[in-house]
Amino acid sequence: MKKLITILALGLAALGALGLGGTVLAQGTAPDTAASAPAAEASAATATTAAPAPAAATAAAPVAAPVPNKGDVSWMLVSTLLVIMMAIPGLALFYGGLVRSKNMLSVLMQVFVTFALVTVLWVVYGYSLAFTEGNAFVGGFDRLFLKGVFSPNATGGEFSVAATFSKGVVLPEIVFVVFQATFAAITCGLIVGAFAERVKFSAVLLFVTLWFTFSYAPIAHMVWFWMGPDAYTANEVVDAMNAKAGLIWQWGALDFAGGTVVHINAAVAGLVGAYLVGKRVGYGKESMAPHNLPLTMVGASLLWVGWFGFNAGSALEAGNSAALAFINTFSATAMAVLTWCGAEAMLKGKASMLGAASGAVAGLVAITPAAGNVGIVGGLVIGAIAGVACLWGVSGLKKMLGADDTLDVFGVHGVGGILGALLTGIFNSQALGGPGIVTDWVTGATGTNPAGTLAQFIIQAKAVGVTVLWSAVVAFIAYKVVDLTIGLRVPEDEEREGLDITAHGETAYNK
Repeated sequence: MKKLITILALGLAALGALGLGGTVLAQGTAPDTAASAPAAEASAATATTAAPAPAAATAAAPVAAPVPNKGDVSWMLVSTLLVIMMAIPGLALFYGGLVRSKNMLSVLMQVFVTFALVTVLWVVYGYSLAFTEGNAFVGGFDRLFLKGVFSPNATGGEFSVAATFSKGVVLPEIVFVVFQATFAAITCGLIVGAFAERVKFSAVLLFVTLWFTFSYAPIAHMVWFWMGPDAYTANEVVDAMNAKAGLIWQWGALDFAGGTVVHINAAVAGLVGAYLVGKRVGYGKESMAPHNLPLTMVGASLLWVGWFGFNAGSALEAGNSAALAFINTFSATAMAVLTWCGAEAMLKGKASMLGAASGAVAGLVAITPAAGNVGIVGGLVIGAIAGVACLWGVSGLKKMLGADDTLDVFGVHGVGGILGALLTGIFNSQALGGPGIVTDWVTGATGTNPAGTLAQFIIQAKAVGVTVLWSAVVAFIAYKVVDLTIGLRVPEDEEREGLDITAHGETAYNK
């Protein structure tokens, strides 16, 4: 075991060999999430050089700084509220209904308090690590405690701005901060479903703190951090701007709303936890059926509604990209419900409510990286495949892996996230009805990856591979640290009695 820990630690160190210390975000430059991130090579190859102005030309008047559009700001605030609803109450009720009644409150507490914990960590240092300039793996410390995001003055206050995906279009950075905070918080909440019903509450919080710091923030930086479209002013600066972006963004990987950052990242951490914590007492011998499927259905419905903020909000503007992400989130999810139910009926003779709810989540997960990056037909195909693939993930694959992944975090979020990330590389192609990518941030020109669809698919696969490896290594080390300090698992007698009483001193239902 010591050798394995050493090997994994060396692997993580190798991935971060470029160093974790970095420079701060340049003043006036804002971070962004990745919607149609171009391949770095394509941007450099197609960038054009602006013609020089005549020597005798009169100096141009200074250009006014862009002002946030109230419509964009309103949409992003609504989207943020929708994502909060996804986690509390959506994810909490979805998970809560799936566990046994004696553990209902423990799961609600883990999701609820994890959300609060990560929100605070995000404000203190998480946002800075994820979305300021540092190196290819992680950001710097320029935004600790959100320094510089808001500064009071005689006129009420000055707000810094964050880039969107259009030149000259910005948001108040504080809006981008809170929107991304919800992503970080729900991602950590997803993990608890893998080891539910047997882990100490304190252990959950310590693990989340470590994993958030060393896995979520770096992966978010690698996938989503870049210098924004306004930084690409001429051909001469393209290479320099690309070099400041996160590693996976530099490759040109597409992740509209978190296939890698959220779902694969969390699912791998959950699977590692399921292995290290061990199986529940009585697993495979006693009935462990969900205690309240109506609550699970309500939770899944709240997830579906909230996911429109999650996906369409990731466009960062109330425009065409948000509209495309909205319809894909709507239709791909519906298709996944149908294919899961159809496959379940063929295999088991009946379609179940649990299957329908799980199919909806599977479709939502798979369309997340693709939402604004594929066309409508591509979205339907992704949803159709996701319903069947994730059904296999929670049945056939789960048996193959042999882990007690309590609420099938890897079977749905891992399989669905990997599937969606890979298929995004295919259906992004304009030949298959996708919107393509921005091939030149200097001019704003769009098209299909000049290297071809296969090249984009390979880029997506590389992004998946790095996410899986990084999250697995960090999770393994974090679980071991927690186990060696405060212990991961509750005693057997407490597990049998139920965590509601033993961990929180209360019950979900009065008998």
